[in-house]
Amino acid sequence: MKKSSLIYIVFLVLSVAGGSCKKFLDLKPESELTTGNAYSTAADLENALVGAYRAFYFEYYIWENVLLGDVRSDNAYSGGGGDLYVAPYDMLTIPVGNIRLYADWSQLYTGIARCNIIIDKMEAVDDPALDVDNRRGGIGGEAHFLRAFHYFQLVKSFGGVPLELHSNNTDPAVSNLQRSSEKEVYDQIVADLEIAVTSLPDDYGSDASVNKVRATKGAAYALLAKVWAQRSDRDYSKVLQYCQEVVNSAADYALVDDYASLFDGDHYYSAESILEVPFIGGNADVANWGPQLYLAPEDGWQKYCVPSKDLVAAYDASNDNIRKNANIVFYYNLDWPDLNWNPCQDPATGVPFNYKQKHADNWASGDHHYLLRFADILLLQAEAQNELGQTAAALSTLNKVRARVSLAPAGTGTQQELREKILLERRLELAFEGQRFDDLVRLNKIESVMNSLEEYNFSCTGSNPSDPERINYNMSADKRLLPIPQLERDANPNLSQNPGY
Repeated sequence: MKKSSLIYIVFLVLSVAGGSCKKFLDLKPESELTTGNAYSTAADLENALVGAYRAFYFEYYIWENVLLGDVRSDNAYSGGGGDLYVAPYDMLTIPVGNIRLYADWSQLYTGIARCNIIIDKMEAVDDPALDVDNRRGGIGGEAHFLRAFHYFQLVKSFGGVPLELHSNNTDPAVSNLQRSSEKEVYDQIVADLEIAVTSLPDDYGSDASVNKVRATKGAAYALLAKVWAQRSDRDYSKVLQYCQEVVNSAADYALVDDYASLFDGDHYYSAESILEVPFIGGNADVANWGPQLYLAPEDGWQKYCVPSKDLVAAYDASNDNIRKNANIVFYYNLDWPDLNWNPCQDPATGVPFNYKQKHADNWASGDHHYLLRFADILLLQAEAQNELGQTAAALSTLNKVRARVSLAPAGTGTQQELREKILLERRLELAFEGQRFDDLVRLNKIESVMNSLEEYNFSCTGSNPSDPERINYNMSADKRLLPIPQLERDANPNLSQNPGY
């Protein structure tokens, strides 16, 4: 299957998307950060900051976070024709030697290293341009935000990880750090974000194509809300506090009227976007190749992140046709058997595809990715309100999201019943945005949901599907975390492994 595609992906894992499509990305980025690089002017720091933002063009943010958040959950099967490295995500049998995990770890730490360089070098740069509109503080705020964002991806996936706050030291005695605790990593993330909220502006002017792709005060508050919700010692009072900062932001975030327009490719930089990754279609350097791995069955192989029957049934049971049609598309007459939906290649039986990005465009899509979206924060606010006993407020917040897609208001109920309603709403709203696994972990439901999930594989005998074979996910508490990549442990003997691996 798809040999040339996989070669192309491997190449992209080892490279950084070059070029830029937005004003602040017009500088040539500093991608190779070494101790020999000179940082003597404001332009040098701005250049390095562009390189730091380029981490969002790494494979992790293009599609791997969706695999980790949706394929590992009840939202999707792995697809990909049984891909050696992705299929274990679906079955929750990820080995320590999985090269995808090693790539994720390496890419996130590369992003962190780029931020560390800026933070370490910034104060020594003596350039009057940095004093204009406190640009020194602004650059620092953006670098601290980006570092926090990458560490958040690491800690929620791997647990405690090495806290590398300085880079460019090749001495193993210095660079081979032990793992910090989960709490220590989260505390560092919070510290970085507290610097960011005091340093970043609400916006950078009137151009939304700049404001929505750079770190802002609203983005920092949004990430603080998600951090305080996800950490084991969560504090819903802080979650609510930071959600309200976003809701009341001078940036005027709001739900757009048309949910589908968020993902049609023509309405990016909207009021609902807090932070997104921009791409230019047709430009090999800065195009989004991720949609090709979800869509376009014409090129002859099964794609990844296939929507599950359970997810489709959840949309149908909720009469949520607006979000179902925006997030899932069915294709017919495919050239391969699908073990879950159509094992005998019945031309009248459709197979669903992840439709969150809609334009594959032969590996060169212009479809953007949302990293932070206002609807996510509203639903997180409803969750915090409910957990704090503010039932009426939680219902009001929840129903704002439901009204946008023409669903009737959710009825009253117990705290537990409302908790389930909010969790379902997050599933329907945020499918294929990498959120579902984290939501189930946060609410302590990942084991019960995955082990009670009734999903089936089928084979084909003649022209008839076989009897269904139930998929056993064998979810356990240990599988909430990913294994520390073995290649990383080989390079750093101070790294301990997570339990169960």
